[in-house]
Amino acid sequence: MERTQVVIPAGEMDRQREFTARLAALHQQRERRPLAMVETYGCQQNVADSQRIMGMLREMGCGFTRDPFQADVIVINTCAIRENAEKKVFGVVGQLVHAKEKNPSLTICLCGCMAQQEVVAEKIRASYRHVDLIFGPQALWRFPELLYEVYTRHKRVFSIADEHGSIAEGLPVVRESRVRAWVSIMYGCNNFCSYCIVPYVRGRERSREPADILAEIRQLAEDGCREITLLGQNVNSYGKDLDNPMDFAALLEEIDKIPGDYLIRFMTSHPKDAGERLFDAMARCTHVAKQLHLPVQSGSSRVLKAMNRGYTREQYLEKVRYARSVMPELVLTSDIIIGFPGETEAEAMETVSLIKEVRYDALFTFIYSPRPGTPAARMPDPVSRAEKQVWFDKLLDAQNQISGGLHRAYIGKTVRVLVDGESGDAEWPLSSRTNGGRLVHLKGDPGWIGQYADVRITDSNTWALFGEI
Repeated sequence: MERTQVVIPAGEMDRQREFTARLAALHQQRERRPLAMVETYGCQQNVADSQRIMGMLREMGCGFTRDPFQADVIVINTCAIRENAEKKVFGVVGQLVHAKEKNPSLTICLCGCMAQQEVVAEKIRASYRHVDLIFGPQALWRFPELLYEVYTRHKRVFSIADEHGSIAEGLPVVRESRVRAWVSIMYGCNNFCSYCIVPYVRGRERSREPADILAEIRQLAEDGCREITLLGQNVNSYGKDLDNPMDFAALLEEIDKIPGDYLIRFMTSHPKDAGERLFDAMARCTHVAKQLHLPVQSGSSRVLKAMNRGYTREQYLEKVRYARSVMPELVLTSDIIIGFPGETEAEAMETVSLIKEVRYDALFTFIYSPRPGTPAARMPDPVSRAEKQVWFDKLLDAQNQISGGLHRAYIGKTVRVLVDGESGDAEWPLSSRTNGGRLVHLKGDPGWIGQYADVRITDSNTWALFGEI
């Protein structure tokens, strides 16, 4: 599919606002204010998308609830990365039939990456007839029009056309925290890793204009937001498609000029596009966190080639060495897939040896899950799930020892953290993050939320630190 830049014209956005106004008028005719429930699965991009869906629902006159039996509109924003995520969503959607039976006027919507897949849409069409609306990520900006069609035509609506993807500026947003915010700088992916469904469901890469990104971040900084995370399937590809190209390092340098007491994080970086220019910019920029999520996926060069990752083990390790040379305090995390089709035990142990060499602060680890429609799903995969689990357990054991040791080294030190919320733990009621993104549980009053604090670390475990303000 040929790559085309698509920015939704202002007139089309005005048209969606007209549908929003019509829906608000319909909602005003009800006996009570309608309530919406938005449930999100998957990555931070899905979280950002859901916040815009909530923004549109609020402008339609909806309040919000977490109870499906109180809701008048339910939106399930889905993830297609792993099989378990899809199974969970189907289970949740299946249970909503009871809410629909209690409230026949309830409108149930399924959106996100999972919804974009034709096989999923057909399954919903045939077996989940209580779902009224299904639309993919490319159609999110048309949510008001699609919902209005459900309301007025009293029939199910499916919008999953295979599109290049678009950029819609000016969508309303409900940010669920005054402390942290997500800012999408680009959408889609051109990498086509052999195991990944994302390019097929989110379209080709397309970058927002720098001026729009900078304006959004400037407003967040003026509003007192403390932590802003830049999002993209591969932020290091940012700007290649712009009429006036600007690379990601230059964007970081421009953002860093915006005044305010805030921290910039970003995800995700693809190693093939991460290099010295990015690491040098991170080291120079005072607002940019010294944290890097750099997914390696495998420690075997042969497996990396089969994954279509575009780098070797040695090239990845050289990038890590350089990044740490300019940022000695760097907190480094990664993603790992164990049991890729055709992977041998020796190759899996190459991954274990890599994490021992790199010594990541934390990992996100997965046993390979085939995604229909991807090249890897058609590859021979003779190794049993049980054997892959053995390899996986060895990986976890090695990483847990590394993480535990790195965290113990914090004990007795004083670190600056952003207190970002309540943890739900009676003994350690506050949650916070270091500059490097390490989770720190605290004792203290909720009045600290949204503020920076110096914290003395008193204890740790494999996953978190514990401290006193």
